[in-house]
Amino acid sequence: MKAIPATERIIFALDFATTLEAQKWIDLLTGPVRFFKVGLQLFLAGGWPIIDYILKKGHRVMLDLKFFDIPQTVHLAVRQLNGRGITFATIHGNRDIVEAAVAAQEDINLLAVTVLTSMAENDLRETGAGISVEELVLRRGRQAIELGCSGVVASAQEAGLLRSSLGNEFFLVTPGIRMNDAQGINDQRRIATPSYAISKGADYLVIGRPISKAPDPLKAVTAIQEEIKRALSSGSL
Repeated sequence: MKAIPATERIIFALDFATTLEAQKWIDLLTGPVRFFKVGLQLFLAGGWPIIDYILKKGHRVMLDLKFFDIPQTVHLAVRQLNGRGITFATIHGNRDIVEAAVAAQEDINLLAVTVLTSMAENDLRETGAGISVEELVLRRGRQAIELGCSGVVASAQEAGLLRSSLGNEFFLVTPGIRMNDAQGINDQRRIATPSYAISKGADYLVIGRPISKAPDPLKAVTAIQEEIKRALSSGSL
């Protein structure tokens, strides 16, 4: 079990259209949350200034751009991230792409996306893949760790498989978190509760709408953190 502070177990997803809205949420959650995810939408709206805003608050950043391109382009893109204070950055792709990304990293932790949590078995079949989601997640996860990635992004439904097969010496970041079925799946398919994800070996939980859409976001954060603490103390890991 990694010694990760409770305030950093939740990576709040800043999935907002403007810098001002993102800053509002950063300010609101500062204290109980110390880790924030910036994805494509916000990065295109706010660029590096929003990253700097988060860092100046003393928080950590997961830059979730899922680099996927020819290896040389990905290599050059990852080089642009060095020295920016970013903790996690995501990449996506086959062996050559992952190798190129790893060769360019200096002071960041690369996370390889295994299979998007918006995808189910039928979606995978439509891509032409002849294996199950679990098999593909494990195959990509093993390859990423062997090639030097610091961790992977995978749903909680595959977290236990990854831990039992690949061990504990890598970061496992899990999106698709919902507090209960009543919150709805939205565009996610493979979802889970915080306690389930943590009990299966997740280190960090990427959470957006269960907090941002809650009547009392700070109360929602507290409830999630309490659920995480119970899962960690249950001895199920």
